Amino acid sequence: GDLLEVNLQNGILFVNSRIDREELCGRSAECSIHLEVIVDRPLQVFHVEVDVKDINDNPPVFQGTQKILFIAESRPLDSRFPLEGASDADIGENALLTYRLSSSEYFSLDVPTTDQQVKPLSLVLRKALDREESPELHLVLTATDRGKPELTGTVQLLINVLDANDNAPVFDRTLYAVKLAENVPNGTLVTKLNASDLDEGLNADIIYSFSSDASPDIKCKFYIDPVSGEIIVTGHIDFEERKTYKIRVEATDKSFLPLAGHCTVLVEVLDANDNPPVLTVTSLSLPITENAQPGTVITLINVSDRDSGANGQVTCSLTPHVPFKLVSTFKNYYSLVLDSALDRESVANYEVVVTAR
Repeated sequence: GDLLEVNLQNGILFVNSRIDREELCGRSAECSIHLEVIVDRPLQVFHVEVDVKDINDNPPVFQGTQKILFIAESRPLDSRFPLEGASDADIGENALLTYRLSSSEYFSLDVPTTDQQVKPLSLVLRKALDREESPELHLVLTATDRGKPELTGTVQLLINVLDANDNAPVFDRTLYAVKLAENVPNGTLVTKLNASDLDEGLNADIIYSFSSDASPDIKCKFYIDPVSGEIIVTGHIDFEERKTYKIRVEATDKSFLPLAGHCTVLVEVLDANDNPPVLTVTSLSLPITENAQPGTVITLINVSDRDSGANGQVTCSLTPHVPFKLVSTFKNYYSLVLDSALDRESVANYEVVVTAR
């Protein structure tokens, strides 16, 4: 049912059912419910916007409850191992996360600052590993938001310490920034990655793959060739659905004890003008009497376009040579208003065309 309702006796606006800000507006910074209140006799239209404020009702969530990492004991100190951070459906302070790693003599946690968004959350090796001494390490990564009261989420980190193979594959870039037009056909090349390994034989043969933390949406929309490192489009790319994709990629060698290098592919989707304007008409005063006064509101019109920027800017025009005019009332809202006197004996019907461009 409707989220809000007006008491017809006293005009009080009240909440009719639970409002879920995240369901209503997602991650948008601003969230509001727009109402049109129509008062009869005389006919008037009032526009009401109700701001929906966020509360801290969503805890941080990781992709899974456990992440398994395979790390060779020969890795040098200060080696970094990227982790997928948590997400929080709230906004503002309620979605700002801090991270804490359980006590460990082997690892510390490197958390990127706000101006290092592309740099991933990482484990940093602080003490040399010894598989014979500790073949497995168990850590807990905790994400805490800044809401009041604060909420937390955790993921278990299981680290398997491996022998041998002392050189991990290295990408020629840690970040690949790509622009991709929406609606490109399946099979379109996004980018070609390249990693190299200083080892020989199987230890230098590389297999490319998406990170194990990659979301189902990324796996549906993109495919990476495990041999060539080419990423191609395999699903519909829609700017209105999603504007950017951050893809974590691994290059793993074929050693019996494999090592992996990592990079990030940042795909920016470019908008195309693929959504026509949509008009919604609310009929109020049809038919209209011939003695209606100029200025009488006949119809309310709302126009919208899902595209962005210039592609989403819409103008409306009216059939020429009719005794009506369009009056802009609020953002993309218009009123069709009587502009001059009517004479039924001269013209009994008007066919009016409103064009949105």
